[in-house]
Amino acid sequence: MSDIIQPHGGKLVNRLLQGKDREQALVKARSIKSIKVSSRIISDIELIAVGAFSPIEGFMGKEDYDSVIENMRLKDGLPWSIPITLPVSEEAATGFEEGEELSILDHDGNIIAILILEEKYLYDKEREAKNVYGTSDLAHPGVGVLYNQGSILLGGKISLINRPQNIEFPKYTLDPSQTREIFKNRGWRTIVAFQTRNPIHRAHEYIQKCALETVDGLLIHPIVGETKSDDIPAHLRIKCYEELLENYYPKDRSMLAVLPTAMRYAGPKEAIFHAIVRKNYGCTHFIVGRDHAGVGNYYGTYDAHKIFDSFNHDEIGITPLFFDHAFYCKRCNGMATTKTCPCPPENHVHLSGTKVRELLKNKQQLPLEFTRPEVAKILMEAYGNQ
Repeated sequence: MSDIIQPHGGKLVNRLLQGKDREQALVKARSIKSIKVSSRIISDIELIAVGAFSPIEGFMGKEDYDSVIENMRLKDGLPWSIPITLPVSEEAATGFEEGEELSILDHDGNIIAILILEEKYLYDKEREAKNVYGTSDLAHPGVGVLYNQGSILLGGKISLINRPQNIEFPKYTLDPSQTREIFKNRGWRTIVAFQTRNPIHRAHEYIQKCALETVDGLLIHPIVGETKSDDIPAHLRIKCYEELLENYYPKDRSMLAVLPTAMRYAGPKEAIFHAIVRKNYGCTHFIVGRDHAGVGNYYGTYDAHKIFDSFNHDEIGITPLFFDHAFYCKRCNGMATTKTCPCPPENHVHLSGTKVRELLKNKQQLPLEFTRPEVAKILMEAYGNQ
């Protein structure tokens, strides 16, 4: 069986050096100019290298950056909604010349990659904030990160020498080539991906299983990179996902892998980005629920559904599955949405990651209508609610 779905742009990028190429690059990296970057940037480097951000091979130059900011497309017209950039301070940028190679280091000084510096350019943070996040409000977590980063962007291809250390979830850290091989071996031709940064509550489970009725397999694909400080930590979430998969999902039709990138909280534009990334992992369908990748009240409830109308299906290549806000209906005694439940609103128990975090913070019990008992036990023990 051939690949289930072609990667975005038609080819899975591979910028991961191995063997003699890696050894030579490592020697070179020790003798050239270097720059330390944040864990967010290192996450992006790794995902560029393994093809998760295909067709991107490095950090965006000005033409690609401007086109993504203004048109949600790369300069060649291919859909892309979030800029992938390497910001540095003006002071650091003065020491770098276009055309040279730079060694990229992590916070501890470990060599991670080499960047071929093709461009360095100024950019307008307010313009990026408004065009990508829809706001320049510093209270927005994505905007806050943007305004705190350097004012110069470096563009160019990267080559990954050493993968980031201290991988927290080695069992679930699978590259796109690996998930594609697993799907092939399982005989899955159609795969739906579910993006999450929260524990899976009953509403999530409901829409996942509705989707699973129509495809061969389900990939639960949580983000485990940098998130907001009040989001539930990744290690707790992984325990919750494991319990659910063990007890409530068909083992031959569902699997868990992690996406080691940072949340941008860019709402609708991040929904497009998340869909394209999952296409690169080999998924054919992508669940888009209520307020996807949203935060606060910056986005409309279903803005992440509407934005897909900006593209033809053939351009995106992965099929979005749109779900209304799911809830537990006390009268129907089960999960539903307004499309399937005839009961008045007073019967509906609305679920959300925000509500779960609120209950945990206030040391309140998580009711069965919210989450499975195994998940409730993990979360309540962690937050001292027992």
